[in-house]
Amino acid sequence: MDSAGQDINLNSPNKGLLSDSMTDVPVDTAVAAPTPAVEGLTEAEEEELRAELTKVEEEIVTLRQVLAAKEKHCGELKRKLGLSTLEGLKQNLSRSWHDVQVSNAYKRTQETLSQAGQRTSAALSTVGSAISRKLGDMRNSATFKSFEDRVGTIKSKVVGGRENGSDSLPSPTGSGDKPLPDHTPF
Repeated sequence: MDSAGQDINLNSPNKGLLSDSMTDVPVDTAVAAPTPAVEGLTEAEEEELRAELTKVEEEIVTLRQVLAAKEKHCGELKRKLGLSTLEGLKQNLSRSWHDVQVSNAYKRTQETLSQAGQRTSAALSTVGSAISRKLGDMRNSATFKSFEDRVGTIKSKVVGGRENGSDSLPSPTGSGDKPLPDHTPF
């Protein structure tokens, strides 16, 4: 495999694909203007550090090339196996969701919300009981009894004719002789 023709720019959308030239910035071991040696370093120590720096930079370039080649190989294997990008995304999301669910933060949040739900349920139950009790107390109050008596009186005046065996309501015009027509559609 020709790794010299690999696109090794890790931010490139074409990473791992063959390109005509290297897209990495070449490592420049000679700085434009030699910098003065750091105080306390001899020329030999400075030369040794520069040589080590050059070696590390070359290793970084090599590692990028190897990574690009491995990513390309991985892409080829996925393509041969029929694994699409969407399938990989679904797997990554599933794995990430699982990781979230087993995390301590998620578990603590879930426990806290569960406790809050239980407390809210208990509070609403208590409020419901208090409202029921208050409505019962209100129904037994003198004001409500008086109101209930008045509604009963009005009802008996309105429905009074029906209680006497007549199916007609008293007419608001005062002509109670004529029954209302039955327009029941059933």
